[in-house]
Amino acid sequence: MRSIKPVWVISNIVIIIFASHHVFAADVAKIGVIDLQKILETSAAGKSIQTELKKENDKMLTDLKKKGAEIENIRKRLERESMVMGKEMREEKERESRIKINDFKSLQKKYRSDLQKLEGGLMNQLKIDIDEIVQEMGKKEGYLLIINKFGVIYSPNSIDITDKVIGKLNTKFTKNKK
Repeated sequence: MRSIKPVWVISNIVIIIFASHHVFAADVAKIGVIDLQKILETSAAGKSIQTELKKENDKMLTDLKKKGAEIENIRKRLERESMVMGKEMREEKERESRIKINDFKSLQKKYRSDLQKLEGGLMNQLKIDIDEIVQEMGKKEGYLLIINKFGVIYSPNSIDITDKVIGKLNTKFTKNKK
């Protein structure tokens, strides 16, 4: 009875090894990492977004500075002329000044909101373009997983495919510009 157990154990081990042979011969999982921040900073599409946002921001700031200067002029004039004005006239000018200040604050909020909407729309389109490229690369090049570097604590540079994605994004961006 004792001599049967070792034979049984050895035969089971041999069967398990042969049965699981395909597991040991499997390909190594291909994983890729992309750095979205680098894509935004260095790709043609990302630079275009940054340029457009800066242009809009500058335009809005110029308008706000102009309105701010008008309010400051009204305030200075009111200070100078307040002693000469009658009480009703001074109250009217102060009310006009408060209205201008409130209009300025409303315009400031509107511009901030408009800029956020513009940024959201442009970034969403960039994300869609990146997703399409990454999906295509994943299928064509046999990646098991492609992840954003943002949440990764460590990854070797050999699996970073950001530059490939930037190249394909630049090509797509150039074609769309024409």
